[in-house]
Amino acid sequence: MNKILLIDDDTGLCELLSEYLTAEGFAIKTVNDGAGGVKLAASENFDLIILDVMLPEMNGFETLRHIRASMGTPVIMLTARGEEIDRIVGLEMGADDYLSKPFNPRELVARIRAVLRRVKTEDAAGTGGARHSKTLAAGDLEMEVGARKVTCGGRTVELTSVEFCILELLLRNAGEMVTRETLFKIALGRDSSAYDRSIDVHVSKLRKKLDAAETGVERIKTIRNAGYLYVLDSAKTEGKDKDKDKAEAV
Repeated sequence: MNKILLIDDDTGLCELLSEYLTAEGFAIKTVNDGAGGVKLAASENFDLIILDVMLPEMNGFETLRHIRASMGTPVIMLTARGEEIDRIVGLEMGADDYLSKPFNPRELVARIRAVLRRVKTEDAAGTGGARHSKTLAAGDLEMEVGARKVTCGGRTVELTSVEFCILELLLRNAGEMVTRETLFKIALGRDSSAYDRSIDVHVSKLRKKLDAAETGVERIKTIRNAGYLYVLDSAKTEGKDKDKDKAEAV
């Protein structure tokens, strides 16, 4: 029997889903806040976590970040807002699937079973650990997520909490663009605006810290007016535009 943790502050929905999922053959535990969910997830072994975005105090994205720092349990996120950016942010942070409220419980069951089948296949193939790894690496850069430690070229790099969050998102999606909207929402906890360059300033500082040991290496590439990308072969990529950091990012 698969064991599922449901984290949602809607007690009525928790009762409904608990009854429905139990009838479908799952063992369910529920908690109504993010901090409690993180604690319970760490203390017991769950096969899957269902996580609501709109939680009080610690929201679903922050809760997911704490979960991903210590475990690779598959996560399905729920949201009542139905915004595309929420779905993108959740998936970029490591969620396995996303479902907008209101939904038919039968659809949730189908999503749960699909995710569990995929995880089983990945585990059998030995490919399931990379996406949710506690240690992220690219070239000579390594991040220990739980310990909040970053080494670059063999040296320890001291990062602020915002810089660490930005780098974690970029590494989890290395080789793919992470949008500015995602970085604003996760690293700064607010929506982006046309004239707010805060993320660009943080990225500029992060670049300088990472490139200090080995000049000429472009690790974080600007996708103009869209976002940033961590270059997978950055250890071999010449950063010919060292001054563009100031021109494009600040």
